[in-house]
Amino acid sequence: ISFQASNPGQFENDSDVLWQRGHAPESIAYHGRVGINTDTPDEALVVCGNATVMGRVMHPSDSRAKQNIREVDTNEQLRRITQMRLVEYDYKPEFASVMGIKDT
Repeated sequence: ISFQASNPGQFENDSDVLWQRGHAPESIAYHGRVGINTDTPDEALVVCGNATVMGRVMHPSDSRAKQNIREVDTNEQLRRITQMRLVEYDYKPEFASVMGIKDT
């Protein structure tokens, strides 16, 4: 991360500074969208390319974030599944080309 300053220790425009030291140790916070290999991110984080993770990825579906996990009535769940709308689709060519998807 680089910053331009007209005077040492003073930013050109403090209102444009979106990166901040995070509340947790060794963390930073950015208020806005972040794009890696794209300058038009349309989500909080968009990575166009491969990503390597050296650690864990936590997701709300991760069992480490849940409690009271129990078996369910499979007949009831199958009934619910038959009510779901299942679809097939093709990616739009403009999306596929930006994301590097060959088989749409």
